[in-house]
Amino acid sequence: MQQKTKKRLPPFLQIQESPGLKMSRHEPSQQKPSGRLDNQAKLLLLVNAVFIAAGALSGTFVNVYLWKVKSQFAPIAWFTFAAHLAGALTFWLAGWYVKRLNKMNVLRAGMAVSALFYLLVLLAGPKAVSYAVPLGLVQGMASGFFWLSFNVVYFEITNADNRDLFNSWAGLLASLGGMLAPWISGLLITRLPGNNGYSLIFGISLALFVVGVFISFFLKKRQSEGTYAWSFSLRCLREEPQWRWAAGALAGQGLREGVFGFVIGLLVYISTRSEMTLGNYWLTTSAVGLVSYFLIAKWFSPRYRKWGMLTGSVIMWGILFVFFWQVSFTTLLIFGIAVSIAYPLFSVPMLSTIFDLIGTNEESARNRVEYVVLREFSLDVGRLVGILIFLLVTSLSVSPLTLNWLILCIGIGPLIAWVCMTKLFRHVPAAKKTDN
Repeated sequence: MQQKTKKRLPPFLQIQESPGLKMSRHEPSQQKPSGRLDNQAKLLLLVNAVFIAAGALSGTFVNVYLWKVKSQFAPIAWFTFAAHLAGALTFWLAGWYVKRLNKMNVLRAGMAVSALFYLLVLLAGPKAVSYAVPLGLVQGMASGFFWLSFNVVYFEITNADNRDLFNSWAGLLASLGGMLAPWISGLLITRLPGNNGYSLIFGISLALFVVGVFISFFLKKRQSEGTYAWSFSLRCLREEPQWRWAAGALAGQGLREGVFGFVIGLLVYISTRSEMTLGNYWLTTSAVGLVSYFLIAKWFSPRYRKWGMLTGSVIMWGILFVFFWQVSFTTLLIFGIAVSIAYPLFSVPMLSTIFDLIGTNEESARNRVEYVVLREFSLDVGRLVGILIFLLVTSLSVSPLTLNWLILCIGIGPLIAWVCMTKLFRHVPAAKKTDN
C-alpha cells in the first residue's frame, strides 16, 4: 500500500509508483498524469548528473589544454566541429539500435566511449592538439550515444505534467555539477606541477563515467518497438509544418551553442591565464544558474513558457553588448551571471514544448526515436553553421572588434529560436491537463 507523502516535502523528494512507459498525455493509460517524478525519473536524473559532472570536471579544460599547446582558435573550433558532426551521425545510425533492440545499452555505450575519450587524451598528452579532429569524433560519438538514449528514455518516463519539473531539476543538478567540478579541476591543476593536474582530472572523469555505467544498470530495461525509418527527418520536415518551425528554433539555439560552448571559457583563460580563475568563474556562474533552475522548478508553469522564453532570449543576447565596452574577467563574469539567470527561462520552455510536440498523439509518440534524431539534427545544423562562420571570420581577422561583432551576430540565435517557437506555443497546449 502506497504511503502518503507529506505535503511539506518539495516535489523532487515526493516518491510515487512508476507508471512505466508513459509516452504522452494522449496515450491511453490507466493512471492519471502526475506532476511528480517517480523513482525511475530520479534515477535518470542521477545518471544525467554523473555524466554532466564527469564532463564538466575535464571538458572545460580540454580546450584550455589544447590552447596551451597551440594558442590558436582553429584547432579547438575544428575539434568542436568534429564532435558535433560525429554526434549527429551517431544519433542517426544508433537510432536503429535504440528503436529495435536495447536503448539502455546505447546509454551505457555513451558513458563507456566518454571514458575512452579521456583515456585517449591521457595517452596522447601534449600531442593531443595534433589529433584534435579524431578526438573530437570520439567525443561526438560518445555524446551521440548517451544523449540519444537519454532523450528517448526521458520522453518515456515523463509526461506533459511533469516535464517542466524534470527539466528544471536536470538543469539544477547540471548547474551543481558545473559549479563544483570545474572549481575542483582548477584547484588541482594549479596545485600540481606541470601537466599532472590535467592527467589527474582526466583520470577522475574516466572513473566517473565507469560509475555512471554501473548506476545505469538500476534503470529498467525499456521495451523497444516498431521499425526505424531512416529518412524520417526529411519526410517530417517536408510534411509537418510544426516540425519545420521546431527545427528552425533548434537550429537557432545550436547557432549560439556551437561557438559559445568553447569560446567563453577560452576568453576567460586568455584574459586571466589562470585555470583556478576559470574554475572560480564556473563556480560563480553555475551557482547562480543553480538558484535560477531551483526557482523555476518551484514556480514555473507551462502557461508562462512563451514570455519566459522571450525574457531569457532578450537577456542572453542583450548582455553581449557589454563586450563592446571591454573584454575582461569582470565583463565576462557579468555576462556569465546574466546568462545563468536567463538560460533556464529560455531552455526549460523550449525543451518541454519540443517533447510535448513529440507526444501530441499516439502515432507521433511511437516515432519518438526518429523525432529525437530530428531534434539533434536540427541542433547540430545550427552548431555546425555557427562554428563554420566562426572559422571563416577568424581566418580573416581576430581583432577584438571583429570578435565582438561575430559573437553578437551568432548570439542572436536564441531570439531566432523564440520567433520560431511562438508558432508552436499556440498549438502545443501543455498547460491543459487531461485525465486519460
